[in-house]
Formats: sequence, C-alpha cells, structure tokens
Amino acid sequence: MSVENRMKATAKNIEGKAQEAFGDLTGDPKQKAVGIAKQIEANIEHGVENLKEELDIKKDQVEKF
Repeated sequence: MSVENRMKATAKNIEGKAQEAFGDLTGDPKQKAVGIAKQIEANIEHGVENLKEELDIKKDQVEKF
C-alpha cells in the first residue's frame, strides 16, 4: 500500500470535482468533462491501491502456511 499514491489519487479527485464545478459554473462542457475524467482516473487509482493491499494480505496468508 502506498500512502503517497493514495494521497495523489485523492488530490486528483478533489481537483476533478473542482474542475467539474467550474465547468458547471461557467457553462463549459469541456471543463466539466475533463473534471469528471479526472475523478474517474482517481477512482481507478484508488482501486489499484486497494487491489495491491489485498494481494499483499493474501501473499502474507499464503506464506504463513
């Protein structure tokens, strides 16, 4: 598990939410779409980190046998 990667993903998610809100506020669909895309990317990065963590747990369990 990389705390640094999770922090980067969280920052990207926040940035995406702000960009989406800015697109809504200004009526710019491109800004809104880019913001949503950043949020999706951040969610994928969080999923990858979750998967890494689960694999480490399973690896530790297997090594105990």
